[in-house]
Amino acid sequence: MPLARSLSMTSLNGLPQWEDEDLPVEDLLLFEISWEVTNKVGGIYTVIQTKAKTTADEWGENYFLIGPYFEQNVKTQVEFCEPPNPAVKKAMDTMKSQGCQVFFGRWLIEGSPYVLLFDIGSAAWNLDKWKGEFWEVSNIGIPFHDREANDAVIFGSLTAWFLKELSCQFDDKPSIIAHFHEWQAGVGLILSRSQKLPVATIFTTHATLLGRYLCAASIDFYNNLDQFDIDKEAGERQIYHRYCMERASVHCAHVFTTVSQITATEAEHMLKKSPDVVTPNGLNIKKFSAMHEFQNLHSMYKARIQEFIRGHFYGHLDFNLDKTLFFFIAGRYEFSNKGADMFLEALSRLNFLLRVHKTDVTVIVFFIMPAKTNNFNVETLKGQAVRKQLWDTAQSVKEKFGRKLYNALLKGEIPDLNKILDRDDITIMKRAIFSTQRHSLPPVTTHNMIDDSNDPILNTIRRIGLFNNRTDRVKVILHPEFLSSTSPLLPLDYEEFVRGCHLGVFPSYYEPWGYTPAECTVMGIPSVTTNLSGFGCFMQEHVADPAAYGIYIVDRRFRSPDESCNQLTQFLYGFCQQNRRQRIIQRNRTERLSDLLDWRYLGRYYMHARHLALSRTFPDKFEMEPSAPPKTEGFRFPRPSSVPPSPSASQHSSPHHSEAEDEDEDERYDEDEEAERDRQNIKSPFTLGALPQGKKKQHGEYRN
Repeated sequence: MPLARSLSMTSLNGLPQWEDEDLPVEDLLLFEISWEVTNKVGGIYTVIQTKAKTTADEWGENYFLIGPYFEQNVKTQVEFCEPPNPAVKKAMDTMKSQGCQVFFGRWLIEGSPYVLLFDIGSAAWNLDKWKGEFWEVSNIGIPFHDREANDAVIFGSLTAWFLKELSCQFDDKPSIIAHFHEWQAGVGLILSRSQKLPVATIFTTHATLLGRYLCAASIDFYNNLDQFDIDKEAGERQIYHRYCMERASVHCAHVFTTVSQITATEAEHMLKKSPDVVTPNGLNIKKFSAMHEFQNLHSMYKARIQEFIRGHFYGHLDFNLDKTLFFFIAGRYEFSNKGADMFLEALSRLNFLLRVHKTDVTVIVFFIMPAKTNNFNVETLKGQAVRKQLWDTAQSVKEKFGRKLYNALLKGEIPDLNKILDRDDITIMKRAIFSTQRHSLPPVTTHNMIDDSNDPILNTIRRIGLFNNRTDRVKVILHPEFLSSTSPLLPLDYEEFVRGCHLGVFPSYYEPWGYTPAECTVMGIPSVTTNLSGFGCFMQEHVADPAAYGIYIVDRRFRSPDESCNQLTQFLYGFCQQNRRQRIIQRNRTERLSDLLDWRYLGRYYMHARHLALSRTFPDKFEMEPSAPPKTEGFRFPRPSSVPPSPSASQHSSPHHSEAEDEDEDERYDEDEEAERDRQNIKSPFTLGALPQGKKKQHGEYRN
């Protein structure tokens, strides 16, 4: 038997090196297979898109993504080219010669990875044959009416066919790692294993099918994980075949991974297998050259949101915009899974607290959750038109006033301010004021909802009575459409909108990872998450006092719903009590956590999964010391020394605390000192370092 090759994570510049010189990384090909390659459906698209640069830097020309071909997506995202690898080209040509349309090019995202796209429609004539083959292999029958499952069979069969044609060219030499994401890609994995292809396989579930369905049904999911009759629950929801595809993929893969510890626990009960590796989701972090540039962006986009508010609340603008905070929740319209039900209840309680304490703070809450609509709300459009008309009136009067003042000063006179505005100017201004009169309340939704009588958000708003009354300190705006810079209402992209807000609130009940609070963090915007989200658990593990860094974690796992709602209300009320300087300090801290979410750090977990797959698939050629995945428990941001500016410690018994307290807190806060301490803290996980001569570091030895 040849000497087994030892796999290690020792690296230069953070990229992997193989300890055996006979098998450099150039001899291996890495394929990632997903239905969301160039095809945005949900969060998996974000995972693959943002991770592509780090993986392409590591694997170079040997990294390929496999996905479905959709012409409308490809037109704007893919640049076609010839495959540089002759083996890949030969496999594609073989498939093309038998009637399949296969496309190859570069995906025009950061990292420009190669993509291999299969036209599902061109191979649909094989569907019955492939469903039959899949039944023989797995005993899983696919109903004809499930279009998504049928597409998954075609996509998986094409993937397995391609991997077979490719692996045939390499004899017995281990050359291919195939990483499959979610059940839609799982058929390819099952078929590859049934054909005994020499391919190291990895399967990642980003959320279990049944878990999402059960949570959406308002079931006490996490306290009854071990009580569910899985087959019965899947059958009642008519997803039994999908569930079987997912479970078979998990058990067939050489390495099974999930995106968070909370999903790992769920998979253990739903899919009857514990993950081998937890692979947290990251983002591409772009640092600004100016230290506080993100603070300037916050001010700029906040002003744009304020302009929208001036129009939306015309006639009822009796609150101070400089003392108005913008909260938001965004994502799929899953009312209970995303925590919109708890958020609305907490807003009702927050409104009561702010009114009782007679605070001058106003909170405006945006719900950015797409729903079925037929157009913009006329009243909302009118509000923006009234605002623009008032602005034009003010500009014309200002111009006349300025011209008269300028002429008077040129003559060396102090103008009579009572005469500088004539009767026409007064009339114009009075008409402008009359145009702002309103006989109805500002609308709670910006669009006409198709089925508003059954809409869960609107029905809850009716129940709790948050109708944007003058006396309400919490006002609500439902924007049932994704944001766009071309919108006539709120012309901002999602990123610009997030930067302009003060707090993102995501009290999810079911959230395997949670990209929305992660995106807030990298933009320096504090957020609320839960210990039932992967992101929340990750932050609890890495940050000693998450609230001090602007990450509020609501306990939805070990508290009753009412207790969790009270905790969320206290977080929101505490945030409202902060002064402007405290919010700035907190945003600085939040932004510093972004390094934790960088793929350059989190990519190590995927490296570990790939190495583990190679050692399990080809044990006679690769060996790996038995060790757990990379550990990070010892790597934690400490509690800041100047904690009082953080909301967790600034919840005074009364909102009217003394200025002397603020001055004392300001003196204790040193931004540069805190930032340097945090930089030192995160430095070690990025620096894997050179090895001393005579000693090779085994996989799993990481300095944290």
